[in-house]
Amino acid sequence: MKFIDEAVIEVHAGKGGDGVASFRREKFIPRGGPDGGDGGRGGSIYAVADRNINTLIDYRYARIHRAKNGEKGQGSDCYGRSAPDIELRVPVGTVVTDAETGEVIADLDHDGERALLAKGGKGGLGNLHFKSSINRAPRQFTVGEPGESRKLKLELKVLADVGLLGMPNAGKSTFIRAVSAARPKVADYPFTTLHPNLGVVRVDVNRSFVVADIPGLIEGAAEGAGLGHQFLRHLARTRLLLHIVDMAPLDEKADPAREAKAIVKELRKYDEALYRKPRWLVLNKADVLPAEEREQAAKRLVRGLGWKGKSFIISALTGEGCKELAYEVMTYLEESAAADRRAADRDPDPVTAGEAESVSAPGSAASSAQRQHPVSPETLASSSSRQTTSSSRQTTSSSRQTTSSSRQTTSSSRQTTSSSRQTTSSSRRKPGSRKTVPH
Repeated sequence: MKFIDEAVIEVHAGKGGDGVASFRREKFIPRGGPDGGDGGRGGSIYAVADRNINTLIDYRYARIHRAKNGEKGQGSDCYGRSAPDIELRVPVGTVVTDAETGEVIADLDHDGERALLAKGGKGGLGNLHFKSSINRAPRQFTVGEPGESRKLKLELKVLADVGLLGMPNAGKSTFIRAVSAARPKVADYPFTTLHPNLGVVRVDVNRSFVVADIPGLIEGAAEGAGLGHQFLRHLARTRLLLHIVDMAPLDEKADPAREAKAIVKELRKYDEALYRKPRWLVLNKADVLPAEEREQAAKRLVRGLGWKGKSFIISALTGEGCKELAYEVMTYLEESAAADRRAADRDPDPVTAGEAESVSAPGSAASSAQRQHPVSPETLASSSSRQTTSSSRQTTSSSRQTTSSSRQTTSSSRQTTSSSRQTTSSSRRKPGSRKTVPH
């Protein structure tokens, strides 16, 4: 299948269905009232990353994608049907950009990741929503909203841990064949590789990384020489670059150091961030030189480049030094991943950190003492249980005092009632207050 890593498409979401103005008409039911339903929602368009796809060739020819419109509302409180959504399946690593504004809409770098490209319009409202106590027979309704339309650029950036960089015929494809099961085309003429190739390097049972081989660069690639530098985008996600240099070119006039410097200049012209990525120097085709001349040729080349980083001498054709280089790369990737995890642990979420500071602020003396003298979790647990028991005891004591005070109040009320009864009895016993019946 032809490898296509760029495509320009148009997406048009569906329009929402219109609402309707309708009234209930039924025998023996005068003035049935409004019963117009809403319109359906228009279809939206999504992009979904699929690991089973590795090219954008489907979107090179099918460039316009339209979702259906929502249905109109109907009477008898019937709502219109919403249109189905459309999913555009793209390779993992696809970047979706608005072609007109340059805004990055989505970067789909995980399998199954989903992004909204164009949202469908909302359905209109029927006259059922406009009835009120003063408007018994509304004739208002609204039309559906139009869907979004966009012109998008799809750009594929392959997902790889290591990228191969070098001049044509430096041995990049031969190296990826030596360390992985990938079988890119290899020939004795330049620009044999016309599209990126990926290979999985398995160092151990559970230790592996992905290598990306891109077409070779030459001086003037930024101005369009050779295949240009458009394939350098596939190295943007890598964590390490291997600069492969032919240490024994067949052309006696060729200068490997000058060509390597030209590659670095083209890299910097394309992207400063890509230029700053970690780079290792790999001197290939050591099998062409005698064993006693390899070290001297390598030192002369490193001195000409002014190289101060790591360098390796290999022969991709015979496999000499390839295994050791693969182990070094795997170790570097593992250490880099561990350093990233430690950095993420040291930099917690700022919201969570702010909440933690606000919680520990009130007890200044206690918190400072805890900082100076760390307390074990068991001591903290026992202290908290003691505080809980003390608080429960205080609550029980306060409830007992409340019960006692209520009892005293009840007793005082009883005494007041008894005194009022005694007062009433004494008032009844006053002289002259009782009537005498004559004999």
